Amino acid sequence: MTLWRGKLQCCVLPSYPTLALLSERNPNIPIYVGDTSMPVFCKLEQSGVKLNCINVCSFGVWQEINDDLRFMILMDGVHPDMDTCILIDYKGHLILNTVDCTQPNGGRLPKNVDIMMSDFAGGASGFPMTFVKGRYTEEWKAKFIATERKKLLYYKTQVVRDVNPKLYCPFAGYFVEAHPADKYILDTNTKNQADQLNALINKYSDQIITWTPKPGATLDLALIANNSVNRRLAIVDPPPGTKIYKDSWDFDFYIEKINKSIGSDIFAYPDWIPFYYQWAGFRNYNLVLRMVETDDDFEPVEGGYDFLVDFLDLTFPKHRPAREHAYLQIKNRIGVHRQTVLKGLFWDDLYIGFQNRLSRDPDTFHYKFWNHMQILLPQNPPDWDGFLREQMHDGKPARAVWKPSANSKSIVSRMRTILLQGKFLLVPGIVAFLATSIAYVILSING
Repeated sequence: MTLWRGKLQCCVLPSYPTLALLSERNPNIPIYVGDTSMPVFCKLEQSGVKLNCINVCSFGVWQEINDDLRFMILMDGVHPDMDTCILIDYKGHLILNTVDCTQPNGGRLPKNVDIMMSDFAGGASGFPMTFVKGRYTEEWKAKFIATERKKLLYYKTQVVRDVNPKLYCPFAGYFVEAHPADKYILDTNTKNQADQLNALINKYSDQIITWTPKPGATLDLALIANNSVNRRLAIVDPPPGTKIYKDSWDFDFYIEKINKSIGSDIFAYPDWIPFYYQWAGFRNYNLVLRMVETDDDFEPVEGGYDFLVDFLDLTFPKHRPAREHAYLQIKNRIGVHRQTVLKGLFWDDLYIGFQNRLSRDPDTFHYKFWNHMQILLPQNPPDWDGFLREQMHDGKPARAVWKPSANSKSIVSRMRTILLQGKFLLVPGIVAFLATSIAYVILSING
């Protein structure tokens, strides 16, 4: 969120492609992030983004920018290790942006703010769309998703009613599983619409003005804050015919970078598997993982890896052990899998990015495993240069590295992903409102 145009950025939900663009324009711009247990930019070096003025802020402490402007970063009560929200105070007028926090600030929020902003859509996790076998039939998924989306609508409505803002703006949730290879996710992962949430809020709290932002729209905070005028005059919609949603994408811009990892020399040596998982450091847990590298349709790739990891003693057997154990199978698209391994990225890139298909027996969520792989991996990537030197010094036999043919019309042309470093491909037509609608919020409060 831009707090002071051209001078300050406060990152509540950073996206690495966005940060890369920001770095190109001004790598020295001050950036403020919350003091989460998992540092917000701990993988910045691996991303190649250069930002020179990152400030880590304690939660619940006002950051004074000037006489008129200050802000406070707040943690999420459910995910304090990674999610944050922000409270902005401009000349005594408050803007609360809870982004996609599950329980912003543990439910302790200011009342009667001028503007409140939040997510509304749901569907950001891979569950249950990417799960197969067992109970995960299409009928079960559809019922589960419909129930969860309805619960989210009523929960968000209650939070908004508790805060009682003058104006509420649902803004986070305009993402789309855009690539044709992800059509199943697009069709299955139904989401709430902003207008649905607005209608529910208006039904129970008609004194709260609701606003769905659009590119080119403007909001006058001065009129919102003035109780003596018709506050609905504060909103000016864009001209008729304004394009709202983006409908075409340059997938190759992202995919080519991801797929560079496929041909890395480390994958010529099967010993990368124990080297990587020893680096990851998860062990002493009765779980056996089968990891399978696949194409876009989650079919095994010729030359790709298919292996087992026994986390009880961190061994790599050829067959599942005879003892009783939990079993997790993950089929991963090869490009994203190898990029995650090569750069030592968190497994959010796999689990939340819709890049896999998962099955488990028994059907149990292994929090300890996922928590480790998503937020507790070492901050520095594996020493792959040292690994290669050791392999070559010891004369280890190399296997052919799978590289898709440049002329292939099957795998190469379909090797796509909606994954960005941050979560997934956002619709720029809506994200643009942060630079249009919100940037045009008229902060013309006298004082």
